[in-house]
Amino acid sequence: MYPAYMEESIRKVEATREKRLKETFPRLSDEEKTPLLPKYHPDYVAGTMRQLLLGPNKGDYTPNEVAELLEGNSRINPDKIDLDKIDYDVDVLVIGGGGAGASAVLLARENGANVLLITKLRLGDANTVGAQAGTQAADRPSDSPFIHYLDTIGGGHFTNIPELVEALVKDAPSVINWLETLGVNWDKRPDGTMHELSGGGASRLRLHSARDYTGLEEMRVLRDEIKNRNINYLEYSPIIELVMDDKGQIAGAILVNLETNELSLVRAKSVIMATGGIGRLHIQSFPTTNHYGATADGLVLAYRVGAKLIFMDTMQYHPTGAAFPTQILGQLVTEKVRTLGAQLVNVDGEQFIMPLEPRDVVAAAIIRECQERHQGIETTTGQVGLWLDSPMIDVIRGEGTITRELPAMVRQFGRFNIDITKEPMLVYPTLHYQNGGIKINTDGATTVPGLFAAGECEGGVHGRNRLIGNSTLDLFVFGRRTGRAAAQYAKEAKPSSLTLEHVRQWQRELEQMGIAESRPISPLLLPDYARRMPDYLPEYSRQVLTAGQVKLA
Repeated sequence: MYPAYMEESIRKVEATREKRLKETFPRLSDEEKTPLLPKYHPDYVAGTMRQLLLGPNKGDYTPNEVAELLEGNSRINPDKIDLDKIDYDVDVLVIGGGGAGASAVLLARENGANVLLITKLRLGDANTVGAQAGTQAADRPSDSPFIHYLDTIGGGHFTNIPELVEALVKDAPSVINWLETLGVNWDKRPDGTMHELSGGGASRLRLHSARDYTGLEEMRVLRDEIKNRNINYLEYSPIIELVMDDKGQIAGAILVNLETNELSLVRAKSVIMATGGIGRLHIQSFPTTNHYGATADGLVLAYRVGAKLIFMDTMQYHPTGAAFPTQILGQLVTEKVRTLGAQLVNVDGEQFIMPLEPRDVVAAAIIRECQERHQGIETTTGQVGLWLDSPMIDVIRGEGTITRELPAMVRQFGRFNIDITKEPMLVYPTLHYQNGGIKINTDGATTVPGLFAAGECEGGVHGRNRLIGNSTLDLFVFGRRTGRAAAQYAKEAKPSSLTLEHVRQWQRELEQMGIAESRPISPLLLPDYARRMPDYLPEYSRQVLTAGQVKLA
């Protein structure tokens, strides 16, 4: 329920609906966009990024929070690890239990590999299940992979790696068919054709959805398929270090059991990194849409073995994260709300941006409206936001559209007595996606032999800004490609003696640079939300209150 002072603003929003129904808010010209991002987008805030001091991307800029972890100390002492004690011996090890990892392990198995999937939390606990709007694929007569390619390249500000975008858009229709074959219930019209919508930066209707539970539906069938095919997987077992062989190839990984704190060694002929994003690092203290385990583990460990990263100076802040109520601060308000007709308006009910501009442009415009023009609404906790006028959807498309198309959104706000069919949502940008990541080729191979990457932890597909519906597409396109390629690589690989010399060398370099003591232990594994103990508490009380903390090996 909104407080009274917000209700006053909502009355203004309601009063301008008739006018906004008739007006067409123009897209920004290139001349208008050019100064908008550098001035208002979080990526450009001074002092929030720094150069990396060591590793394959030495000299490149990345957010301070990411840089600290990339330069972090290993969680293991290599002298205390027995590399002769192998707990699991497989062809292909897949690290990550979301859409990319699940797709990869299925395709690796189909291509004859003995596989193992490990996941930090439970199978399916990933950003995939939070993807709501849909998955892009050009499968209409009026569309084509070429037009999808142009939209994607333009949305990424022409910085994407062209070969990766080509693979993305060409594989897209077959991905939709594959998922339907596995059991995904796509939204369809009465005649059986796909019910598709447009999205920010897209010039055609190509967004395939399952209401606003799309990622959850996609993950449902993938998870079932893994279990039905009796594919081995380990839960609550994050990777804490990669293992090499003495020829410089990836040869496995060391895992930790989060419940017992025991270490395990997996020997593998190839490894697929599918660890997802970094939202739980809370770059610049932004809230996030990401799941609890999104802490950049894959980036850290791939970097430590020498994998090149790309575009690590650009993050995606989704324009519409919940700003009220506080209990759901930062949670995703899907872009599908805007594709259906909801408009972004300020405290006076006036539109200030065409709602389907690319995400970085919309986010920057919202920040400008709040911070420079002071046309936002401040909550009782100091959070500022603007209105996303969801009732306009039913005005434009007919009563019942919101309930039918956005059941998750209706329930999410309904828990707090906010009826989005009748009241707007208060929103503000939230940390959503890492545009960059581990550099790959079209088969998902990294710059390190035997190491592959798929999904959000890889970079280059989206350039410096991702379009709606291309993230889930990325998961399945490159998940499938890496699964096939890693299985083929494993057939030809001839691993040699296992070694952790790269860890020793990394630690020596940290110490020689004099920064080892100032850097954290990484990967982080889980975010630290524990309240800090006040200095005035007696020592006994402090011990009791922190007794539940566990320090990993």
